[in-house]
Amino acid sequence: MAAKKVNEDLQRERSKCSFDVEELTNFLDWGPQYTKRRRTLEQKVLSVKGLLDDIPEEYLSHKEKYENAVRKAVLLYRTLQKVDNSNISDEEKTRANFRNMISSAVFRDGTPFTLHFSMFTPTIMGQATEEQKAYWLKRANNMEIIGTYAQTELGHGTFIRGLETRATYDLETEEFILHSPTLSSYKWWPGGLAHTSNYCVVMARLFIRGKSYGIQPFMVQIRDEKTHMPLPGIKLGEIGAKLGFNNVNNGFLGFENHRIPRDRMLMKNAQVLKDGTFIAATNSKLTYGTMVYVRVLIVNNMANLLARAVTIVVRYSAVRRQSQPKPNEPEPQILDYITQQHKLFITIATSHAFYINAMWLWEIYFSVNKDLAAGKLENLPELHAIACCLKPICTSDTTMLIERCRLACGGHGYMLASNLPQMYGLATAACTYEGENTVLLLQAARALVKAWSVRAEGKPLKGTMAYLAGTTTLQKWDSSVDSIVKSFQVVAIRKVSGAVETLKDYQKSGLSQEDAWNKASVYLTAASEAHGRAILLSVYKSEMDKRTASLSPSLKKVLHQLVELYVIYWALEKVSDLLLYTSITEKDITELQRRYIDLLEKIRPNAVGLVDAFDFRDEILNSALGAYDGRAYERLMEEAMKSPLNVEPVNETFHKYLKPFMLGKL
Repeated sequence: MAAKKVNEDLQRERSKCSFDVEELTNFLDWGPQYTKRRRTLEQKVLSVKGLLDDIPEEYLSHKEKYENAVRKAVLLYRTLQKVDNSNISDEEKTRANFRNMISSAVFRDGTPFTLHFSMFTPTIMGQATEEQKAYWLKRANNMEIIGTYAQTELGHGTFIRGLETRATYDLETEEFILHSPTLSSYKWWPGGLAHTSNYCVVMARLFIRGKSYGIQPFMVQIRDEKTHMPLPGIKLGEIGAKLGFNNVNNGFLGFENHRIPRDRMLMKNAQVLKDGTFIAATNSKLTYGTMVYVRVLIVNNMANLLARAVTIVVRYSAVRRQSQPKPNEPEPQILDYITQQHKLFITIATSHAFYINAMWLWEIYFSVNKDLAAGKLENLPELHAIACCLKPICTSDTTMLIERCRLACGGHGYMLASNLPQMYGLATAACTYEGENTVLLLQAARALVKAWSVRAEGKPLKGTMAYLAGTTTLQKWDSSVDSIVKSFQVVAIRKVSGAVETLKDYQKSGLSQEDAWNKASVYLTAASEAHGRAILLSVYKSEMDKRTASLSPSLKKVLHQLVELYVIYWALEKVSDLLLYTSITEKDITELQRRYIDLLEKIRPNAVGLVDAFDFRDEILNSALGAYDGRAYERLMEEAMKSPLNVEPVNETFHKYLKPFMLGKL
């Protein structure tokens, strides 16, 4: 079959590109070897019959969607087993899978195996003893068992200390008795829990001789390995339809005095001996290592989501023509409108910013993991604080920008065939899971308040907190990128300072520490957000300077234009903060606005090249609007004809209802 012709407008856009698209793809992939590996894997996997749906899953019932998702999840796993047998380190694996989006081609709305790979096996790695790991990890990696991670409850989410599920140690039988004392203590939300998993890591409050020893992880079998029936004392089910992730099979779990052996507690960090002696973890935060891992993963996921969304919309904007601003001239591409560029180019820049920050964050994560293995814990709190800041900002920005991308497509963006509504559902969910964003910002605020105390004592600050020891004022406004980044650090310093002073004032007025914290919480979250912005901007700028050193001048120029666009965009978005805390003037703001528009015009010829460099196959974009060939209208019609309502020219409702109604018989 002959290849379909590429849209002329899109082809013309590609001919304008001033840099080598392949060079940028290699850069984003962490190196050409990873680009080659990713493409080879995609080709082998996505050519397997049965992985891609002939009929869009939105036309299936809720039950059919799940059953189809399980079928595809099994087929995808077995396929990956056959074609991807690389035996590489965790760090190499992260780089190799940094932009592996095969799952997005197979599932628009998530997979029931998500939690098995993202939380179940990582928890075993991080929380199990070597003996437990040897047994459970082998079974999990071979998919002899399918697991999930149950922490969130109907009545408690991010507040882990409030979890109600109980694990009471029975000294006589050397067993833990798991029990859900209230409806609010039922586990609620874990992916794959409803009907897919037969094992689960359960976070429960440990009791020994009537005394609570905090939240601990337990390996719990929830279904029979042969029949898949729920075990005695286990109540399971699905929580129902959601805005997104409807293939993930989120479930609920309750216990009625369900017993498990003592060795089912994951005891790498804390242990319970046979006689009931409790040995505490050296650091309580070690128990929550899985959550830190997932929050680091989320930053990378948001970069990939944004990249997919903006690829769709930039390509569509190149082929869509609208209005006639100049009489007797053709309708222009909507990509020529500055307002459209304003919506889209910041999305490209933001995706790059998140990719660079994700690379940087992964390197810190692996460094901290090596330290932990050597018994060094001093860098874990900073990693936790960074993740608590970046996760909320990246997820909220991604949600906002994907919705902007959808709106930039007009009515066609509202079609599920565009895949933009589904992407929005995936993004906005991330604002809540693995720590609701406001709660995480408040957790980060605790680290900032501690850092400010260290500064007040004249002691040095390290890592990402080091800048907090700097000056609180800038003598003169400087519009260079480095200086604007510095200005954001000054804003963060002033906001942290102000939040701490407000907190102290409330305490001096007689409020308890807890009440003062609550009353100052708006200031505290603002300080955390400012700190996170300062990190994002400074890391994007400094890491881009470092990582682009060996790139061609033409590519380096474009990448630094994106950095400049990103920094100026946020300067204009946060201009009220800059007016409060720096010496910026109205004239400076006007100059920034004009510079921003100039940057849009400079980036415009490379817009399609920039999104092509993300190198997403059409199957992965899964969008009628954003395919490589630009045949948006043809694909929209092709997708429309897949609707079951288009199978027959007259639907049976005409004869049953409409005709009698119009004849006055109903």
